Amino acid sequence: MTTRSATSVSRARGVARNALAQLRGDPRFLIVSIIVPLVVVFLLKVFWDALQTPLIRQAHFAVPGGAYIVHFVTYVLTAIVLVRERVAGTMERMFIDGFRSAEIVAGYLAAYTLIATVQGALILVELSLLFDLGYDLPTMIEIFAVMWLLAVVSMAMGMLVSNAARNEGQVFPFIPLVMLPAVFLSGMVVSIDALPDWARIASRVVPLRFAVDVIHGIADGEALVDQLDRLMILPLLAIVAVALAARTLREDL
Repeated sequence: MTTRSATSVSRARGVARNALAQLRGDPRFLIVSIIVPLVVVFLLKVFWDALQTPLIRQAHFAVPGGAYIVHFVTYVLTAIVLVRERVAGTMERMFIDGFRSAEIVAGYLAAYTLIATVQGALILVELSLLFDLGYDLPTMIEIFAVMWLLAVVSMAMGMLVSNAARNEGQVFPFIPLVMLPAVFLSGMVVSIDALPDWARIASRVVPLRFAVDVIHGIADGEALVDQLDRLMILPLLAIVAVALAARTLREDL
C-alpha cells in the first residue's frame, strides 16, 4: 500500500469514528434506525395474518418485505443524516482540513454499515420468529448476506441523494421517487415478466429487484452460489452510487 493510499484509509477511518461518535450522541437516530424497523416487521406479520391467502408463500412475502424495510430505512436515514451534517458545516470543515470527497463518502459508508448490519440481523431474526420460516443457519446467513448488500446499496443511494438536497426538507421528495418504483419494479407485487418492456428495462437499475429475485431463489431451495450472476449486481450498483456520490459531493458544498 502506498503512502497516499494509507493516508486515505486513515482519513476514512477518522471520518467513520467521528460519524459513529455523533450517532452515539443521537439516541433518537438509534431508536428510529433500530426500533422502528422492528415495529414495521411486526405490522407486516399483522397484515399477513389478515391477508390469509394461499396464493403467496409465506417466505416469498415475509423475507422480501423485510428486505424492503431495510432498503427504505437505510436509504432515508442516510440521506437525512448526511444533509444534516452538511447543514451543520461538518463536511465543509473536513474539506477545509484537506479531506477528499472519496474519503468522506467511504468513512460515512463504513460507519453506517455497522448500524445497518445490526439492523439487518435483528430484522431477520424477528422475521424468522414471527413467520416461523424454519430456515437452517446457512440459509439464514445467505439471506442476511443479500439483505446486507441491499443495505449498502441503499446507503450509497442515500448519500447520492443527499448531495442534491440543501436541507432535510428537500430530501423528502426523493423518498417516493425512489421507494415507490422500487415496489412496483422489484417483483414484489407482480412478476417482472408480466411488466411491459419499458418497465422491465427500468427494473434493471432497481436494487430491490435483484435482492428479491435472489431471496425468492433461496426460498425455492436454490443455493446462493448458483445465483451469483444476479447477486453481484448489488455490489456493482453500490460501486456506481458511491462513485457518483463522491463525484458530486464537493460540487454541492
